[in-house]
Amino acid sequence: MRRYRVAIVATSAIITEGIATILRRGGEADVVLMGEALSDIVPRLRSADIDLLIVDTALLRTAEPHEELDDIIVVGLQTSLYDGDIARRMAHAITLYTPEEEIQRIVTEAAEAPSQVSPQESHELSDRERDVLILVAKGLTNKEIASELNISPHTVISHRKNIVHKTGIRSVAGLTVYAVLNKLIDSEQL
Repeated sequence: MRRYRVAIVATSAIITEGIATILRRGGEADVVLMGEALSDIVPRLRSADIDLLIVDTALLRTAEPHEELDDIIVVGLQTSLYDGDIARRMAHAITLYTPEEEIQRIVTEAAEAPSQVSPQESHELSDRERDVLILVAKGLTNKEIASELNISPHTVISHRKNIVHKTGIRSVAGLTVYAVLNKLIDSEQL
């Protein structure tokens, strides 16, 4: 089994240590760098041969773009709302309420199947893709979305793949935040 090299950057040492403990318990990740500021970690990413960076989205909001992050898989730790530009930089997102097993699954999935999407490849969503995204954000399954939109489940899956390709966001949580921030859905409708 391949072990993934992970860096964690969060504004709270408690959060950083907590995520590191969860990942170590899972047995598939080696946490090799931890810090409270991107400026402390970014210069060391290449030499540490990091597979994945878990970063507090609040830090991405205020950070200058770093070329060093372009080739690294980023999992966002959602501690606050963030905009679409930040969402596109992340392969996945976790929150403070994500269960331990889910955190381990997300990190493994992100490390094994990195997003091939870069922000420069992002495109506008079609009207139908927006419809699907809204229903995904509301928590509907592919089958429920198909029924609601009178399309086949396979068409829903195709639309979801297009949404992931265009936004670079793979997780339902990330897509939900994207939908709210882009005013496709009101947060009170969730």
